[in-house]
Amino acid sequence: MLTINALNQYYGQSHTLRNLSLTVPKGQCTCVMGRNGVGKTTLMKSIMGEVMIRDGNIQYDDGIDLTRKRLEDRSRLGIGFVPQGRQIFPLLTVEENLRTGLAARGDGLKKIPEKIYELFPVLKDMRHRRGGDLSGGQQQQLAIGRALVLEPRLLILDEPGEGIQPNIVQQIGEVIRKLISEEQLTVLLVEQKLPFARKFADRFVIIDRGQNLAEGEIAALSDGLIKQHLTV
Repeated sequence: MLTINALNQYYGQSHTLRNLSLTVPKGQCTCVMGRNGVGKTTLMKSIMGEVMIRDGNIQYDDGIDLTRKRLEDRSRLGIGFVPQGRQIFPLLTVEENLRTGLAARGDGLKKIPEKIYELFPVLKDMRHRRGGDLSGGQQQQLAIGRALVLEPRLLILDEPGEGIQPNIVQQIGEVIRKLISEEQLTVLLVEQKLPFARKFADRFVIIDRGQNLAEGEIAALSDGLIKQHLTV
């Protein structure tokens, strides 16, 4: 579904991604892991076109070259993105936030898919409340719901469990597995919580200093790899 080849990216003189390559298989959840500041969020933003890359390329869906496409073009190709920190619109209602996802589709759909409210019932209950009045967990559900309004084939999640209560983290994991099982959704996520990754991901990738150091099936995420590359 997604293949990243020898990606290099810089912030000023800082070489953030270093010849990074990885593959995200279709219909699976791939979890990118690593200590703080190693390039995980930069990688997600590079895939979405929010930051420029120096060289390398990003291939999507059997041959579409994303490397120089605009952010809005990537959304219309079926890529949904939930950034770190959620970035909802606090003064808009829940329903209005979800409608911003409709605008990114490019096909003129006016109605929020009922599936969004089925996956996250709290959004229907609170659809007339402002996004800024929701709890952190509810805002995260809203951010994911807004991305799912696109009906994406690839969903990118940057730290979906950050700063929210465990029961909502569990619900988010269950939604991910449901969409993979029923719709063959492909998920690429950044996540620091080992229990979450081991329970809900199919594959892992460990990044350090902008490089892919290890990857494989989630069952191969050994205590040795965790100690060497993930513990502080």
